[in-house]
Amino acid sequence: MNVFSLPASEETIKEIENDFLAFSSNPPHEAMAFFAQNDEVTISIYFKKDKLGNRKVVFMGEKAEEYAKRYGFCGDNEGKEARIAENKYPQIGSDEVGTGDFFGPVCVVASYVRKEDLPLLKKLGIQDSKKMDDKHILEIGPELIKTFPYSSLSLSPEEYNEVHPKYNMNAIKAKMHDKALKNLASSFPHFAVYMDQFAPEGLYYSYLKGVKDPQKGIIFSTKGESLYPSVALSSVIARYSFLRKMAAMGEKYGVTFPLGASETVTKFAKEFAEKFGIEELDKVAKISFANYKKLTELV
Repeated sequence: MNVFSLPASEETIKEIENDFLAFSSNPPHEAMAFFAQNDEVTISIYFKKDKLGNRKVVFMGEKAEEYAKRYGFCGDNEGKEARIAENKYPQIGSDEVGTGDFFGPVCVVASYVRKEDLPLLKKLGIQDSKKMDDKHILEIGPELIKTFPYSSLSLSPEEYNEVHPKYNMNAIKAKMHDKALKNLASSFPHFAVYMDQFAPEGLYYSYLKGVKDPQKGIIFSTKGESLYPSVALSSVIARYSFLRKMAAMGEKYGVTFPLGASETVTKFAKEFAEKFGIEELDKVAKISFANYKKLTELV
């Protein structure tokens, strides 16, 4: 078994925790702040900080190195410069939002970008949506969906809860990405295809076993939102869609649903369940998350 023990900044740790929230469980050791495990890797994040303010992250498993590289370790910064040079136009890229949020849908978007679109994307400040203010995304969202060709898919919490017993989060994302890419690709004869990598290429296509004519020729890269304009644009449109759906869901119940999957979110979920019932909670939350298990222990 391969083991990689690496220092990580708080920003990187937050990214890892968001990406693996669906696979998390209570840490087996009191020194651990976070613990997650899927079929390929086990991830442990510790509380203690070094002199530079970094905390230790341990990746264990046959593909530990691959997962470590996803977060900029193992000389990935050098590779990042090389991948930027690979940008080809026109291009289609896809990204998703909502996989780290207990409440709300999973939204996947594929978008089409030409080289002549780059000045407008720069003017609008398009980058990884996680680095953008939600207010700004809501302001520019209408212009983006009018200006750029895109395909948007959304899986409601109820739909997610129905399919998750059969498919894990990465399998669900793979199927949604494939459909969004093919929906958009059918309208354009020539393009390069980019995706923010959430699973190694071989595993990604294994998730699509049985899917008719999966999209081929995809260039998978970690931190793809920072490398490819189409992926960055897709992340912003997906965030815009997600925020609008969250607002609509909140209006239905007369509440403001919190984002993420923190203890504050669990507390809110408990109050929601007490007011509206556990059956209604199942319509607005992803019950596979650790928050739900904590909640059921409280109610």
